[in-house]
Amino acid sequence: MPDLVIRHIDSLMAERIKTLAKDRHWSINDVVLHALRHGLGLSSAGQISNETMLDPGSLVLGGQWDLTEKAVFQEALQALSLTRPTQLAPARASKLG
Repeated sequence: MPDLVIRHIDSLMAERIKTLAKDRHWSINDVVLHALRHGLGLSSAGQISNETMLDPGSLVLGGQWDLTEKAVFQEALQALSLTRPTQLAPARASKLG
């Protein structure tokens, strides 16, 4: 497999990568590979996944939501996006499970 060097990683991104590695008990390399696979819409087997290709900003709410309901839902999504993976479920034994 080829090796890649990624330059100009800002300190915030570097710290986030280190934090995820520590929280998940993964290597830094595994965190970066997982992020790249997910960001590019590839499964761990190299297959393109339609699920990961969805743009989270394109979420359309079905039914009839008033402004308050929409705001509460968006706030909940934001809160979930900031949680550590192990906050809502116990850590899995597999790395990329």
